[in-house]
Order: sequence, then structure tokens, then C-alpha cells
Amino acid sequence: MTQQRTQKTAQPLWQPSDQTINASNIKGFVKQLENQLGLVFKGYQQLHQWSVDQPQLFWQQIWQYCEIRSSQQADQVLVNGEQFPGAKWFSGARLNYAENALRNRSDKTALISRLENGSRKTLSYDELYQQVAECAAALRQSGVVAGDRVAGFMPNIPETVVAMLATASIGAIWSSCSPDFGINGVMDRFGQIEPKVLFGCDGYFYNGKTIDCMPRMKEIVSNINSIQQLVIVPLTGNSPVFEQIPTATLYSDFLISENTPPLVFEQLPFDHPLFIMYSSGTTGVPKCIVHSAGGTLIQHLKEQRLHTDLQEEDILFYFTTCGWMMWNWLVSGLASEATLVLYDGSPFHPQPASLIDMAEQEQVSIFGTSAKYIAALEKAGVKPSETHNLKNLKALLSTGSPLSHESFRYVYRDIKADLCLASISGGTDILSCFVLGNPCLPVWEGEIQCRGLGMAVEIWNEKGEPVIEEKGELVCIKPFPNAPIYFWSDPDNKKYLSAYFETYPGIWAQGDYGEITAHNGVIIHGRSDAVLNPGGVRIGTAEIYRQVEKLDEIVDSICIGQTWDDDVRVILFIVLRDGIELTEELQKKIRTTIRRETTPRHVPAKIIAVADIPRTISGKIVELAVRKVVHSQAVNNTDALANPEALEQFKNISELLY
Repeated sequence: MTQQRTQKTAQPLWQPSDQTINASNIKGFVKQLENQLGLVFKGYQQLHQWSVDQPQLFWQQIWQYCEIRSSQQADQVLVNGEQFPGAKWFSGARLNYAENALRNRSDKTALISRLENGSRKTLSYDELYQQVAECAAALRQSGVVAGDRVAGFMPNIPETVVAMLATASIGAIWSSCSPDFGINGVMDRFGQIEPKVLFGCDGYFYNGKTIDCMPRMKEIVSNINSIQQLVIVPLTGNSPVFEQIPTATLYSDFLISENTPPLVFEQLPFDHPLFIMYSSGTTGVPKCIVHSAGGTLIQHLKEQRLHTDLQEEDILFYFTTCGWMMWNWLVSGLASEATLVLYDGSPFHPQPASLIDMAEQEQVSIFGTSAKYIAALEKAGVKPSETHNLKNLKALLSTGSPLSHESFRYVYRDIKADLCLASISGGTDILSCFVLGNPCLPVWEGEIQCRGLGMAVEIWNEKGEPVIEEKGELVCIKPFPNAPIYFWSDPDNKKYLSAYFETYPGIWAQGDYGEITAHNGVIIHGRSDAVLNPGGVRIGTAEIYRQVEKLDEIVDSICIGQTWDDDVRVILFIVLRDGIELTEELQKKIRTTIRRETTPRHVPAKIIAVADIPRTISGKIVELAVRKVVHSQAVNNTDALANPEALEQFKNISELLY
């Protein structure tokens, strides 16, 4: 088995050309280090090691390379660097995130907005700046000051970007949910942070339907007393706004478009709060994770410019909603003066290749999506290399779940042979990545290319020892500038410490089960809390999904461990293609495939067909929730799920009683 795998991956799937390497931003950054510090590196590993050994020098050089705008430079890059949490970054610096995002004032296109219904509009950097000025003036007139919360229950459209940047310019805190959230999911989030202003929409388009948001908007406003101003963007025009909520203000009326005061960027400390993000909330009320403006800015610039090679001429797209961290990451692309493509709607409407059509039309150069989308494209038989001209596409980013070996091969076989496929992994917790891509490194099948610069990532075994080519816990052993500054309503940091530092005091434990490879790449085998443990052997669920995805008969799957006979047995639930039945023959095929490519311990004891797999609104499968239902335990919060009704089918399954 090991020999077979070695033969499959004896050569990388992609190798950057010398021209690509020499033209890359990361090459330019290394030249800066050579010129200013006299440093010479033999390859990426040496550069990475230096970046974690010398954090003050490294992050100061990133600040300089990315030309971060500030009214005051830091007195000291890192204070209390041995404390984690507790380290303080860029002490004394004063800056504003929105000022950095709006550094370009030209007529260059900043935003291209596409909706599922076919509408398209653009906004130049100059127009974006003007709209942010008008919105910021209106927010100030509404009494918003630094530290106040402004929330968005919004689709991924330009008005959402404007509202966020206007909020940031004041030093207020932005938080958003996508409009596909249920009312309780919104209440669980916004109810905790008590926003002063709420931006919403009358509706949105999804999968050929127009969804009315006004009943939920009305309920949100009536239940969250802190909301003093409701601003509605009439996206669909189908809902009579003022009949439903007389106190609402239309977005166009809210803006101060005449005699607009100049846009003022409040200069605030590096670690002043910018965003409030939320944990998935599938095991209880979501935790409100507060991220700093400076930490978010410098980390996103590092990831986008160096690891993604984002340049001014690039057109950057990420398929995301405003309820997923990748929206915040996408918008930071403005600080590199790139053009962003915003899309709102179903990725498969009206056809599976719809987003590929858009990528071709808009000449997208960096295309971001989820691993699930790539797998679904392959299942749908989409072969863009045969049907589309993607000559500008230089990078394909994938996150949300581990990208399977099959999807790696599919991308290079059927999408484009010459591009950097960057599987990336991090989380809402850090609003960025621990491990990600690199335009100057080869792509190996099934592997994330590298650990992020400045991120002291290791894999630890059960003894708390760092290991290579062994599976274990993904940890970060040193502070980094974009660690959350705190959780909302957690004055003694109890929830914060419990979330990341309970396993290893002073060491960040991400909750991912991974492995560092012989190529110094990384494989994520799944979430630590979803790791299966049959016979005491730890198995990552991603190892099983990788095999199941190969089978054309299966559309989707979820795998859990069921407590059984003082041990754990593996249970695999699958969604079958239309017209396919779960016969003995198919079960044998599934088990044979898993056994052949993994080990006998990976083979499920039970394979059960279901109609649907429960997922969070950002598209992640919820293994913990399914495991709870199977064990007759309560799932406390189903409002974080896109399809909570799917959990019902996992209750009282007779096959799991023997």
C-alpha cells in the first residue's frame, strides 16, 4: 500500500517555472531581506525557520514590504513575546484598516458584483472611497463611535463592503451573518454583541428563487433592543420595506450624498477591535471571537501577497457568503489594490459550470472556493480545460475541509495544468491560515504546500512531542499578531483559554489532526474532536472521505465513531446518486476501496444510506452533531445549520442497535 502511494506521488503535480518564481512577491520579499539585513536563504524552509525564530524582525519586514499605512510607527514590534496569550504586537503604532483598504483613489475597478439572477455592476476605487465617505458620515450622524458594533445581515454585495469599511474608518466593530441564517442563529450572534446599527436587505436570490428577508429583519429589530438604526438595501425590490418596518431607512436615503464630510480614518492602536466572528455554534451558543485591525491587516497582507502572490493587476474571487471568514479575507484584497469579484447566489445555478463561466468572463486570476465545490464539479462531469478559456487563472485556492487526492488530480487534469493549487487551512479562530500555498513551491498530491511564514506550527503526538511524518495535534508554539484579542463577554478570558490553551498551557491547539510530510508539506486528517478511535488507534475522518469521494455512486458522506462494546466502531452515512440503491455489492465495493487504500481499521462497521448530510451555513459537515444524535444526546443549537432537519434521520436507527 505504501509503495503504491509513493509511486503515485513520485513527481509533483505542478512545479513553478523559474519565470514564475522570479516574478513572485515572495522573491521580492526575500530580496528585501537580503538588501536590508544581509540574509541569504537556501529555500523556503530556511526562510520559514527564520520567520519564527526572529518574529520581531520578520513582522517588521512584512510591515515594510506591504507598505502598511499608519500615522505612528510602533515603539516596539513585540512586547511579552514569551507569553501566549499575552504578547502585545506593534506597541505604540496607530493605524486604520479602512485607510489601508482604500489606499487607491483611481478609477481602477475595485469591485465587480455578480448576482445569480445575471445582474452585474462595478465600482471603481474612487467610487468605493466616495460611498464609504457617505456611509461613514451617516454612521457618525447616527451616533456610531469607536468601539460600537455595526452588524450586517447581508448578501455578498458592494453595499456590504461599503458598510464594513465605513464602520472600520470610525474604529467601530463590524460583524456579519449571511441572510440564509435562521432567526435564532442571528439572535444567538447579534444578540450577544448588541449592535447600534443593522444593515440588511429586502431579500436575495438563490437557486432560482427569490428569498424574502423582511419578516426576519422585522423580528431581529423587535428582539434586539440595542439597534437604533435599520438600513435596508432593496436588492430584489419584491418586498414593500416600509409596510413591514416603518422605522427602516433605505440605504440610498441613509447615505449622506450631498455636502459629504471628508472621510476621516480614526487612528487607533494596532490591537483595536475590527471584526467579531463566531464559532460554528453547533455545540452551544456561538462564541464571539474578536479580531484586531492591525493583526487582521498584516496577516491578510502577508498571506495574500506572499503565499497567494496577489498583485495589483490580479482579479481575485472567492466563493463565500458574509457569514464565512473567507469574506473578510477576500475584502482585505483591496489593500493590495487588486480587483475583487463578489458573487452572491448558488454556485450551481443555472448549471454546474456557472462559476467557471463567470471566471472566464471576468478573467479571474485567483479563484477561491471550497473543497466540497471542487469535488462536486468533478462529480458533475465539468471539464473546464476542454470548454473554457482560463488563460489568466494562475491560482486555485481551496479550503473548508481537506482536499482529496482525487480532487488534486482532477484540478490538473480537467481544470488547468499550469496553476498553483493552494489547499489552505486555518479557521475563524485566527481569521486566516496556519498552513497554505506558496507560488514558489511544487504541489504534491494530497498535500498543503507549506506552513505559513511567521507561524510556528508543529504537529505534536500524544506525549506533546513534535513529530514529522506522524499524525498528531496541530499546534502553534509561539504568539502571532492576529490571534484573537479576546472573546466578547468573557472578562476573565476563561472561554478563550479553554478554547485554545487548555490542552497545552501556553501553546495554541487548533483542534486539527494533521501530519507534516517528507516534503515539509502538511496533510489535515480532520478535526481532532471528530477523530475516530477504533481499538485505540486514532483515525482522521478525512482519510475515509478521500476514498468514498472516488465512488461515482456516492454524492456525499459523513463518518462518525459510535460507542460499542467498550470500544468505538466506525459508522459511515452516505447520500447516493438518484436511482442508486445501497446493495450488498455496493457496500462491498465501498469497504474494499477503503481497506485497499487505508487500513482494515478504517473500514466502517455499518454503512447507512441517508437523504441528506447536515452542514453548517458555511458548508462544513457537522460530525459532532451527528454523533450526538446517534448517541441520543441533545444538540443544543441547530440554528447554525443550513439544513437542521437533516439531523432527524440519524435518530433511532435500528441498524445501529446491533
